[in-house]
Amino acid sequence: MSSSSSSDSDNDDIDLAINQIVMNNVRATELIKELYDNNLLQDEVGETSKIPRGPRKDRGREEGHNKLVADYFAEHPVYNDVDFDRRFRMSRRLFLRIVNDLDREVDFFKQQWDARGVKGFSPLQKCASAIRQLAYGSASDAFDEYLRMSETTSRDCLEHFCKGIIFLYMRQYLRKPTATDIQAIYALHEQTHGLPGMLGSIDCMHWYWKNCPMAWRGQFHRGDHTGPSVILEAVASQDQWIWHAFFGVLGATNDIIVVNQSPIFNDLFENKAPNSSFVVNNTHYNHGYYLADGIYPEWTTFVKAFRYPVEEPRVHFKTRQESAKKDIERTFATLKDKWHVVKYPARVWTQRKLSLIMHTCIILHNMIREDEGFSHYPFDPTEVLPGEIETTISEEDRARNVNLVKNRERHANLRHDLSIHGSGKADVAADVATELKSFANQLGNVGATISNHQLVLQMIAGLNHNYNIASLYASANRSPSRFLCRPLSPSHGGNPKA
Repeated sequence: MSSSSSSDSDNDDIDLAINQIVMNNVRATELIKELYDNNLLQDEVGETSKIPRGPRKDRGREEGHNKLVADYFAEHPVYNDVDFDRRFRMSRRLFLRIVNDLDREVDFFKQQWDARGVKGFSPLQKCASAIRQLAYGSASDAFDEYLRMSETTSRDCLEHFCKGIIFLYMRQYLRKPTATDIQAIYALHEQTHGLPGMLGSIDCMHWYWKNCPMAWRGQFHRGDHTGPSVILEAVASQDQWIWHAFFGVLGATNDIIVVNQSPIFNDLFENKAPNSSFVVNNTHYNHGYYLADGIYPEWTTFVKAFRYPVEEPRVHFKTRQESAKKDIERTFATLKDKWHVVKYPARVWTQRKLSLIMHTCIILHNMIREDEGFSHYPFDPTEVLPGEIETTISEEDRARNVNLVKNRERHANLRHDLSIHGSGKADVAADVATELKSFANQLGNVGATISNHQLVLQMIAGLNHNYNIASLYASANRSPSRFLCRPLSPSHGGNPKA
């Protein structure tokens, strides 16, 4: 009997203890909930791997979409085409083309609904947010009040926009020039600069990186710059079309190191480049060249100005080269004026995002040049581009191609021929040669000598009294021995000198 009563009392004690624990847990749960509700108990950032999400704000997405449409895309918008071009950096036609392409090809820009059945941001809002960030270089939440978009969503829009632009348009608007493109570029530069064989101008631009990690700053900071930067190497033609962009080299380096890392001549070394041969001053060259600053090496692919020219043809060529070289500088200025994000120090944290933004701005730059009619290079999507050609080449052949490109003697000859071509002397010599051939045919003697030497001298004197024909032929690499003669001197009364 006594054992039974003691057992019952033990069970009662256990039940009381369990009830007490349950009540304590309930009170603890209520206390924790109360502390959370009063924002008195929050995880510190750094103490947990996940930052707690802030309260959801009902910004009114549809209201932002309707406002954007009414301002710019309605039948009678508030702001006209001039306002749109200034704020979006492109025409409304081009912007809508980009929006439609992204909406069709990229899932992020498709219209979606969230778990509550609320419509998400429209493709117009997402593209407008990305374009405004690129155009003004502003913070991600700068257009929150207008587009009703949070900072995080705006950053996502910018990243997906850059990826979409590169995916859709890079093959066309940042391609290597094809054989057809090269001939169009040659014709453009021959007409505007008088430089046959010119493919464009090459130079480097620094983009300052504000949020460069402290441990990397020594690699990205050069002494003559105000802070860490990343280098862009680019090639542009006279119409400011960018044909080559190599981005990501450490800012502490110079142009020579950049060009040695650049893939710009890989196709030439590996026999993948299209035919770009040309003739200047009766000399054949296998590939075109780029105008460059004095720091660039003396390769056959670069043409630099003479440092201290004395002869008139070289002085004239220096002026033309320095004038044409400004094509790339004007292009950099246009790129920065259009897209302030590359004008101001970058605020992103990774090199990958820097590269996405830079290449996107360059592609959009070329698209705008084409849309505005400044540049037009027909593109065939089915054509195999130079970089897509599959070839195999031996190490010996590649080394030979590299040596040909880095031939300093060939570089000097090219620069000399270009200076003669632009001086006007070669043209005079060619005209004289034509007249001499015609006159020799009239005499009926096209052999090694011309019988009527007196008449030939009179004809040459009539062409030009101020040029020494022999020196013209020598400078133009056309010196047939039978034509080495001098014009009449006006001071001798028109009598020929033997």
